[in-house]
Amino acid sequence: MGELGRIDGVAVVTGGASGIGLACARALARRGAAVALMDRAPAVMEVAREVMGEMMGSPGAEVRGFVADVCDEVGLSAAAATIADTMGPVRVLVNSAGILQKPLPPQELAQADWDEVMRVDLKGTYLACRIFGSEMARARGVDRAIVNIASITGLRSTPLHAYGPAKAAVIALTANLAAEWGPAGLRVNAVAPGFTATPALVAAIERGERNPANLTGNAALGRLVEMDEVARAVGFLASAEASAITGVTLPVDCGWLVTGPWATYGGLRQL
Repeated sequence: MGELGRIDGVAVVTGGASGIGLACARALARRGAAVALMDRAPAVMEVAREVMGEMMGSPGAEVRGFVADVCDEVGLSAAAATIADTMGPVRVLVNSAGILQKPLPPQELAQADWDEVMRVDLKGTYLACRIFGSEMARARGVDRAIVNIASITGLRSTPLHAYGPAKAAVIALTANLAAEWGPAGLRVNAVAPGFTATPALVAAIERGERNPANLTGNAALGRLVEMDEVARAVGFLASAEASAITGVTLPVDCGWLVTGPWATYGGLRQL
């Protein structure tokens, strides 16, 4: 990957048309990567052109859009082949494609919704890892990295009975693949974002579906995570700065994970 912090070569970002995926694409492009922006939404083509426009001042900047569904094995394999043929071998894969669910009790959570979350968030991550990672593991002489977007809900108990278990499985998958592909020099890590100010969450707050006080009041830093803060963590794990790090899940959560037990003692002290 070249000089410390810089990422030379092709970086694939799934779920790249919006939210954390788009923020990751921008962060990787700023580090010098040629970014293949992938999403099932056709809008990814226009988004890629916009990001490319933002990078026009950067020498050698390249951002291309690819329409593909991470749950479609045939389509995803075809996209991987096209990326390899038109942009070159993949050096970084960021798996950000995923869907959310409402915090419903099991008796109210439709089985079809549970199945869809598992299909996209877990199966989609696995397929992308298998299709791209298998090729990445064959390369030699260059640092390669996969970064999966997990969630703090995969590390704690929450009322998200599909999303949380799916992200917990992504965390386990990350550790498994780190051991599987480590001997080939391919690093596999995950980032577990906390409550992040994505367009989807901001819209839910504006509609009155989420109480921002509940989100920020249960974080040690007392605020939401910004998308770029997640993206910077992804960029670090994808770069040579993290060359000896594999198999870890890095929380980026403004201290949500450390705050919960304090409720037993009356909550955080206000300083």
